[in-house]
Amino acid sequence: MRKTIAVLALSLLASHVMAAVSPEEAAKLGTTLTPVGAEKAGNADGSIPAWTGGIPKNAGAVDSKGFLADPFANEKPLFVITAATVDKYKDKLSDGQVAMFKRYPETYKIPVYPSHRTVNLPPDIYESIKRSALNVKTINDGNGLENFTGNRYYAFPIPKNGVEVLWNHITRYHGGNLRRIITQATPQTNGSYTPIRFEEEVAVPQAIPDIDQAKAANVLSYFKQSVTAPARLAGNVLLVHETLDQVKEPRLAWIYNAGQRRVRRAPQVSYDSPGTASDGLRTTDNFDMFSGAPDRYDWKLVGKKEMYIPYNSYKLDSPSLKYDDIIKAGHINQDLTRYELHRVWEVVGTVKPSERHIYAKRHMYIDEDSWQVALVDHYDGRGQLWRVAEGHAQFYYDHQVPAYTVETLYDIIAGRYIALGMKNEEKSSFVFGFAAKAADYTPAALRAEGVR
Repeated sequence: MRKTIAVLALSLLASHVMAAVSPEEAAKLGTTLTPVGAEKAGNADGSIPAWTGGIPKNAGAVDSKGFLADPFANEKPLFVITAATVDKYKDKLSDGQVAMFKRYPETYKIPVYPSHRTVNLPPDIYESIKRSALNVKTINDGNGLENFTGNRYYAFPIPKNGVEVLWNHITRYHGGNLRRIITQATPQTNGSYTPIRFEEEVAVPQAIPDIDQAKAANVLSYFKQSVTAPARLAGNVLLVHETLDQVKEPRLAWIYNAGQRRVRRAPQVSYDSPGTASDGLRTTDNFDMFSGAPDRYDWKLVGKKEMYIPYNSYKLDSPSLKYDDIIKAGHINQDLTRYELHRVWEVVGTVKPSERHIYAKRHMYIDEDSWQVALVDHYDGRGQLWRVAEGHAQFYYDHQVPAYTVETLYDIIAGRYIALGMKNEEKSSFVFGFAAKAADYTPAALRAEGVR
């Protein structure tokens, strides 16, 4: 018995350190598995369909501002989960979703629509994914990546443990260089709010022609965020160099303060420090549902399950909506949301005994087709459920990019929430593949960006 346990322990250790898969296993990508590593087959009763290549690039009209038509606009919900019926569906909901029904029994609902596996990616991304499967390994106890070169996307399409699943979310495809104008709201309990407007850019080293690739070897992306409204915050700019191995080389961040007209290093922009203009309602690593270094947690892979998750949220992104149509007391307008049954990877992050974080546990559910985090339940140090995150996703079929329409994070204790990513009233939708220059992502560039 003791020998068996020892062999099992060595096997688990080997799977954690030696993450690259065999050529035979990698050959499943595009055959029994989709090119990104999801199960190609549907489920037993057909409520989750087989993946047949996603939806085409011309699945709907694109307006003059780049907003996408809803390819499923004529569909009606199969059913709507309410506080009165939630017990019937609990096995396919997170504890956080169930808690939302208890917190807002009169208004919270989950409209469930037919499932559509819409995601597909450009051919060159599929090639990079297969290369990752054959070559990438974790280092530094899972906190860094080795042999992650070229177009660096989806480090572990056939994951063996929890941290590898999380790395797929962190390294997923954003459409190359991405520019967006978005609005954030932090409503009071009565629903009143002041819109916070951001102009943001994400650029990747492999899509910046003049960058020194050797110096950028440990950089995953460059992120720049300018606050443009309200007036009291306008002109502040954040620059982040997001590193791959943040234990070896911590995230580099700088802030330009418009009032002081100074650029300062910002080592606090990480982990559980408050997010920009968030009124204390999210942490820095709540951004993008989870971002930054995974090193403060032990990540356990529970397995896969079927869940009702926000999906194909085209209605929520409609330019015909005003932010007042979306932001309501307690939670966003659930009549505008769409949930579908999908398979997700279930991962639980528990803070290591030697580390600290305001979230003692993060219970995550990650969509198999996009590797985007769909739901997260956050627990405090007492083990009490505290914050419930939902990533309302849509697939930008014209550019073959999965992304979020709105990220919501509900504080079920305080009765407040934050909604990040709305762009319904902005002058354009996301801009993918813009031309980026290395000089744009230096501390010296911040002062020019931050002129009021």
